[in-house]
Amino acid sequence: MKILPSILLVLFVSASAVVLAQSDMHQMTATKTSAAKSDAQTAFETMKSLAGEWEGRITTDMPVAKSIDNLAVHVTMRVTSRGNVVVHEFQEAGTPLDPTKYDHPVTMLYLDADRLNLVHYCDAGNRPHMTATLSPDRKLVDFSFVDLSGGDTTGHMHHIAFTVVDPNHHVEEFTYMMPGNTPVHARFDLQRQASSRE
Repeated sequence: MKILPSILLVLFVSASAVVLAQSDMHQMTATKTSAAKSDAQTAFETMKSLAGEWEGRITTDMPVAKSIDNLAVHVTMRVTSRGNVVVHEFQEAGTPLDPTKYDHPVTMLYLDADRLNLVHYCDAGNRPHMTATLSPDRKLVDFSFVDLSGGDTTGHMHHIAFTVVDPNHHVEEFTYMMPGNTPVHARFDLQRQASSRE
């Protein structure tokens, strides 16, 4: 009868080894799954990292837009809706929130399936929709035009790119498509404001 306890011991040790191996495999798979974010998720995390208050200057490349060259701009970015949306707002620095006198466009960024989407609520009265690609170095989130809602009589925002230089410095580049498909480029070189550091 000494054989029965030996067999039970071997069975118990074998079963424990199988259970532990399965548990380890499950933990490794869960770690891999949670660690392997898609480019869209990574791009969204990059955009969330820009939450705060920013100020800088605008530069443009077209004579039609020279009136805003070197204009001081204030940008606010915030994460809302339980982390599901990033809201981006900008205006001329030092101006009140008065939509009858000053531009104040709002841009919303959100994930849908495995796409990072952007909808720009433009002062031109339309809503261009864009989707993002992420650069290999993970510092550039580049939004390309998909479609447009609303009128296009005065043109529309056609392309937006965010480049993270460091946690306190980023660059935003905008391409506005004028009637007749003439692009106007604007660049915001922005520094994080001390009051918005977390």
